Amino acid sequence: MTLPTPPKSGPAPSGVPDRARVVVVGGGIIGTSVAYHLAHLGWTDVVLLERDQLTSGTTWHAAGLMVTFGSTSETSTEMRRYTRDLYARLEAETGLATGLKQVGFIELATEPGRLEEYRRVSAFNRYCGVDVHEISPGEVKKLFPLARTDDLLAGFYVPQDGRANPVDVTMSLAKGARMKGVKILEGVPATGVLRRGGAVTGVRTPYGDIEAEYVVNCAGMWARQLGAAAGVNIPLQAAEHYYLITEPVEGVDGSLPVLEDPASYGYFREEGGGLMLGLFETVCAPWKIEGIPDNFSFGELPPDWDRMAPYLEKAMERIPVSMEVGVRKFFCGPESFTPDLQPIVGEAPELKNYFVAAGLNSIGILTGGGIGRALAHWIVDGRPDIDVTGINIDRLHAYQSNPEYRATRTVESLGMVYQCHYPGRSMQTARNAKLSPLHHRLVEQRAYFKDVSGWEGADWYAPEGVEPKVDALSWGRQNWFPYWEAEHRAAREGVILMDMSFMSKFLVQGRDAGRELERISANRVDGEAGVITYTQWLNEGGTLEADLTVTKLGDDRFWVVASDTAHRHVEARMRRHFGDAHAFVTDVSGGYAQINIQGPRSRELLASVTTQDMSNEAFPFRTAREIDLGFARVLCIRITYLGELGYELYIPAEQAVHVYDRLVEAGRAVGLRHAGLKALSSLRMEKGYRDYGHDIDNTDSVLEAGLGFAVALDKPGGFIGREAVLAKKAEGPLTRRLVQVLVTDPEPLMFHAEVVRRNGTPVGYIRAASYGFSLGGAVGLAMVDARQPLDQAWIDSGKWTVEIGASTYPAVVSLRPLYDPANKRIKM
Repeated sequence: MTLPTPPKSGPAPSGVPDRARVVVVGGGIIGTSVAYHLAHLGWTDVVLLERDQLTSGTTWHAAGLMVTFGSTSETSTEMRRYTRDLYARLEAETGLATGLKQVGFIELATEPGRLEEYRRVSAFNRYCGVDVHEISPGEVKKLFPLARTDDLLAGFYVPQDGRANPVDVTMSLAKGARMKGVKILEGVPATGVLRRGGAVTGVRTPYGDIEAEYVVNCAGMWARQLGAAAGVNIPLQAAEHYYLITEPVEGVDGSLPVLEDPASYGYFREEGGGLMLGLFETVCAPWKIEGIPDNFSFGELPPDWDRMAPYLEKAMERIPVSMEVGVRKFFCGPESFTPDLQPIVGEAPELKNYFVAAGLNSIGILTGGGIGRALAHWIVDGRPDIDVTGINIDRLHAYQSNPEYRATRTVESLGMVYQCHYPGRSMQTARNAKLSPLHHRLVEQRAYFKDVSGWEGADWYAPEGVEPKVDALSWGRQNWFPYWEAEHRAAREGVILMDMSFMSKFLVQGRDAGRELERISANRVDGEAGVITYTQWLNEGGTLEADLTVTKLGDDRFWVVASDTAHRHVEARMRRHFGDAHAFVTDVSGGYAQINIQGPRSRELLASVTTQDMSNEAFPFRTAREIDLGFARVLCIRITYLGELGYELYIPAEQAVHVYDRLVEAGRAVGLRHAGLKALSSLRMEKGYRDYGHDIDNTDSVLEAGLGFAVALDKPGGFIGREAVLAKKAEGPLTRRLVQVLVTDPEPLMFHAEVVRRNGTPVGYIRAASYGFSLGGAVGLAMVDARQPLDQAWIDSGKWTVEIGASTYPAVVSLRPLYDPANKRIKM
């Protein structure tokens, strides 16, 4: 690997324009990819600013793995496949090679948990078009003779994967952008952005301002600092990242496959006739919490041999010859990581037309083409053409940029890269950032908590005398499984209390509030006061932007409730669309606790603690009332997300404990049980209730998602996306629809990404799943593409199976909920 030398100082660059349609900041793999793809979409009035030289920062020292295997995200997998294909054809377009060598890639499984994970991943990856094969330890040895294989269970081999040269790829992308008219300026830093009216209007440089309609922050490990200067939150953090390069090894040449062994903390590939051993240690070292120096470009960090020695030794055990040859280089350079190990991509909620693509968590090279393509389409079309719910910048919060948070969480983020990705695994660092007013009461009830967008959410409750802890992560039934079942059955048969205070809650007020909410809501929300409406917010293309409820409290007061993950997306969408209207948004998420009382005996419980008439006639389904409860006034809404008679209580935070205590005291007479988020998942999944960002996303038509019942096409004034919905209806019967899938065998478990087959042909995959204790098996939601009219008759005429790990199981598939399809229980 050739290490570039730092540039020498010189005269100020010439040709800095005074305007451009788009200014891209950062000349690494991501910035050049964004510029390249904008130009290929016809937007050629683009300027790319690089503070030093192209590839400075992180790109120049990246290891260059080009791997399509490993993700159960369709978005990430498609980005990887597109990137590999782009690198393969760039040379023919630009005349500059990318160094792509499709020598093959092998992932090693050394213990049962990883074997199960990779079998699940490989089935999904094959569905996405990745040519991956499970191979024996002997076959691993033939492909990579230097590897020790006596402890292997299996390998997973992708012949078309391999490696690329990050510097060459960047230069080829840059040339491809220039060939289309993009102006690339090296030695020109962006020192700030210009703003007006909540939108970006340009970039400031030492050589003059550049007026621009769009600014794209691709500044890598500097992205957080550049964003902060514009009031944009980008909570990424650089950390030390290592690889070792050996002296030449006999028999090693450029045809050697890339080998990855997470259990040994390492990946291995050829480098200069020797071996590169790349490391992802379990406990890393964040670098420069206070901020990345402006003058750091092609720098190296002094390696910490003492800290890294155990990881190096473990990695070298996989390739014994590596311990017998000399070390040519032990390299340490900074790489950026994010709080949830997902990239930070999209339009900043704080600043219109300010886009970000940063925080790539060591997958910048292998997704660089896909990230650039996705963001370019987002800018040009006004909305993304892929599912971005897991990578959208607006999922992140301001507190995550705090120095202590970054210093703490980054250690775990990098360390998670090579951990076995067991279902339900929750980050353990930087916890207790947000606590429900009821948190300490739930601790007393033996709640086991998980990270819920920074909140501590009760996942399940241990019985009396049992410590709430996870004994061991696994793909099977864990120690808490029976506790979960008891909570589930209590909701179906009795009554449960569930703390949902982490939900996003907004008070929308003003004389135009109803009109503005009607305009952005697909359903009719400005009707009678005291009515709650389930609705979606759509974009102009008729696909989903949000899934939430709106309760009309009065003529000019509305209560908007969305999921925790949609918090900033929903808030930003309201503020931007309301504009100068007399409609004001107040985030009251932390000001109110939310207690859900659900189950057949929920009415009986609430009737015992309030003077309000709770009868079905006085308090029907989908209505809201202010009720007295002890000394508190509580907003009580009769609605359910579990499929049973139930109510949501919104209580001022200062009275939440009082209300909780009254409910628990009265609940003893009716068998009240606490229930956590595991029960929420299984109960809602049996009922087929949707969850935006999990089983529905921004690529889905509201009709494909099965939510046409919540669309008021005839309401006066229409709504955003109405024309697209009408056009979709005019196309005729849907060929792509969300369906419910129940595995008939009670033993296997589904989580996500299991492939669904009809008559042996893959037609979709499970987007989200749980275990249906009432239905008697694993149950999930899958988006199925029939490529012909998809109705229940087509479903019933096929034989359905689900691929779970290395096995295939029969399944029942339905367009209607398999639990209480007539909705009798929720209206009782």
